[in-house]
Formats: sequence, C-alpha cells, structure tokens
Amino acid sequence: MNKELRHDWTKEEIQAIYDQPLLELVYQAATVHRTWHKPSEVQVCTLLSVKTGGCPEDCSYCGQAARYHTDIKVQALLPTETVIAHAQKAKDAGSSRFCMAAAWREVRNNKDFDRIIEMVKGVNDLGLEVCCTLGMLTEEQALRLQEAGLHAYNHNLDTSESYYDEIISTRKFDQRIDTINNVRKAGITVCSGGIIGLGEAPADRVSMLLTLATMPKHPESVPVNALARVKGTPLENNPKVPIWDMVRMIATARITMPASVVRLSAGRIEMTEEEQAWCFMAGANSIFTGERETLLVTPNPGISEDMQMFRNLGLQPLTKKSEGVCTTI
Repeated sequence: MNKELRHDWTKEEIQAIYDQPLLELVYQAATVHRTWHKPSEVQVCTLLSVKTGGCPEDCSYCGQAARYHTDIKVQALLPTETVIAHAQKAKDAGSSRFCMAAAWREVRNNKDFDRIIEMVKGVNDLGLEVCCTLGMLTEEQALRLQEAGLHAYNHNLDTSESYYDEIISTRKFDQRIDTINNVRKAGITVCSGGIIGLGEAPADRVSMLLTLATMPKHPESVPVNALARVKGTPLENNPKVPIWDMVRMIATARITMPASVVRLSAGRIEMTEEEQAWCFMAGANSIFTGERETLLVTPNPGISEDMQMFRNLGLQPLTKKSEGVCTTI
C-alpha cells in the first residue's frame, strides 16, 4: 500500500468510505492500520481533571457547565504536588501519557496558568508525555506551554461546523479552529476529534472528519467519543450510540488520516470487550485508562481490566514516546 498522506479529500469521498458495507470498511481500515502502525500496540493514557466544574460555557453534552444541575462537584485547581503524585502513579501503572484537563472557557494569564506551567514541567520531568486541555488558547500562551515541555494539546471540534450551533452557543466553530492553529504555530502536537450521539446526522460526522482530514497537517491524535450521557445536561436522554456507529467513525478516520493515532475515547466504559475489539480492528490504537476513583468526570475502565483485555486480544501497551497521542473526554 502506498504510504502517502492526502489532504484533498472531498466530502463525497469520505461519505462513500463511511457508507461502505461494514465488513468491507473494517477490512480496508485494518489494512491501512497495519501499513502505518504496529497493530498490537495501543497507547495507554491517564486523564486527570485538575480543575473541575463551574465552566461558563453551555456545551450541551458537558456536566461541567455551571448552568446545568449535575452531580459533578466543583473543584478548584489541584495543588501541583497532588497532580505530580497522580502522574507518578499513572506511570507506575503503565501509562506513557498523562493528560491534564481544566474546565475553563479559555486560558487566562494569571496565577492558575502559572501553576499549570509548573505542572507541565513536573510531569515532563517524570518522563511522561504531557498533554493539556484548558479551553481556548492564544499563540503566546501556547508558546509558554511548549517551552514548559507540553507535548500535545487537545481541542476537539465536537461536531460539524453546520451542526455546531445546535450544541454550543457560547463560542463559535471558528474559535476552535483558531486555537488549533495557535497550537500548531507553537510547535505542539494537535489532538482533535469529536463526539457522536449528539443528535447529529451521519453527514455531520463525515463533515467533521472532512475538516480534520483536509487540515494542512492532520492532527497527530484523533479521538472518537461516544456521548457520555450526563444526568442534568440537555442531552441526558439521548440514545446510547450503537457500537457499529463507533466502528464506522474509527475506520473512516483511520483510512482518511492513516498516520494519526485514533483514540477510542468516551463511551468505552459502556462497551463490552468484544465491542472494543472491533474498534481496535478498525484502527483504534489508543485508550484512556485509570482507577474508577480518579478525578475523572466520566469514568473509564480500570487499569487491571484493560491489561486483562490486552492479554485476551494479544495487545500490548505502547512504551516509547509517540508522535502525539492524546485527548480528553
């Protein structure tokens, strides 16, 4: 198979890939995956919410929005020592990537940002790849993070440009693109994907992938999230995303962005081992893992469960540094 990246995909081409008979789609994606990646390796990442809740945005899926009445407790920015201790524990458990999430609309140049910089330096000193998701970011702020040792920045598109206003009114789709561009200019790897199950049409999913696949440089990491239905949010009663929809999204992302790491992200807690195996076959090669008691706002399976699944499927955690695998949920 020819190892060339394309950035000139059309929506019709991606729609045709997405609409293929499922087994043919998975076969094609698995073939691409084996050409570009070692199929037995999966990067294991740990996510820590370093500042939880109280966000002024109105993202319809998110339990951290201050305007929704959810069970998520507001938590101020954690002490740096606590974060470093969590990172060390994650490394000891087998994670090679540590992601820090703060429920902010945007980064502000204040003492909290100074503390984030110290966290990035500390996690980097442990030998872990370090990622952040902190909301909107200026180019100058991105440069500060890069100088501190940040490896990746997550900023998901969430959905298509045309459906975006149905989900979020407090910021525009173009602002998400601006943040991604600022991250790129600073020399930080990009993690950007989206969520399915928001009420969007299949054409919206294809449109979102088109935006990512036609960027001048594909995101190094493309997370595929299934809606985590959080009680108290406007989307709490949306139906569960069918597993075959996740498989289609992962496979289509793998074919159109073959060098990127495709992450099986939110929604995995509701998947059986067999369903996750289909996602790995379709090209997913990164997951979040962690203790159920960690400070995540939506749970992930525990590390021991995942290691048993890896043994059952003949998979192994990626141990070396990657080209930019990271995302948040």
